[in-house]
Amino acid sequence: MRNPSQTSGSFRPWLILTLATFLVGCASNSSQPEITHDGLVRQDDTVFGVVYAKPGVDLSGYKRFAVHHCEVAFRKNWLRDQNATRRSTTQRVTEADMEAIRSSLAELCEAEFLKVLADQPTYPVVTEERADAETLLLRPNIINLDVVAPDVQTPGLTRTYTTESGEMTLFLEVVDASTGEILFRVVDRRRNLNAMRLQWSNSVTNTSDAKRILNAWGNQFREGLDRVYRGVDG
Repeated sequence: MRNPSQTSGSFRPWLILTLATFLVGCASNSSQPEITHDGLVRQDDTVFGVVYAKPGVDLSGYKRFAVHHCEVAFRKNWLRDQNATRRSTTQRVTEADMEAIRSSLAELCEAEFLKVLADQPTYPVVTEERADAETLLLRPNIINLDVVAPDVQTPGLTRTYTTESGEMTLFLEVVDASTGEILFRVVDRRRNLNAMRLQWSNSVTNTSDAKRILNAWGNQFREGLDRVYRGVDG
C-alpha cells in the first residue's frame, strides 16, 4: 500500500506550480483577488509583488525557524523554445541540463534564506525534522524560471551575448510547522536586465545574476522579520 505522505509529497511540486501560476497571473494585473482560495487576505503596501496573510495571524508564539527544500520550476515550454533555435544537436539543451540548473538554483535559494536568518542578530534555526509548534517553516520555491542563455557544454568555443539573463518568480509560503497551516504567501517576480548592454552569458554570469535576485529577496524578507519581531523599521 502506498504511503499517503509519500503520495502527497510526490505531487506537491505540481500543486505548487499550478497554484503559483494562477497567483502570478493575478499579480500581473490590477484585479488581484482580495482573498485566496484558502482564506488568505491580500496585504497592501508591501515590498514584495503580492503578499497574502491569514487574518489576525499572531507570530508571538513562534520562537524558531526551519527552511524547507526549495522546488524549482521552469516556465512552460522553456526547453522546447530553447531548442527551437538551435540547429546543431550538440548545442541542444537537454533534460540533464535542466536538472543541473534546477538543482543548483534550489541550493542557492535555500542557502540564501538560511543566511538571512543567521545574520546578526540571529534567528534560531532548526532542521525541519526538529520543527515543532513553536517553529515557523519557510517554504521557498522558484517558479516560471526563464534562463535566456543557459550554458551548454559544447565542442569548440561558443559564446552567447545577451542583454538579460532571464527572470524568475519567488513563491514563498510561511507555515505553522506543527499543523501545516499557511500563514503567509509571497509572490514576487524579478527580471534581470543588463541596462541593454550586451554581456557574455555563461554559467558564471547566470549564477551571479541569480544570486543577486535571491539576495534582494532575502534582504526584503529579513527586513520584514526585523519589523515584526524586533520593531526595527527597515
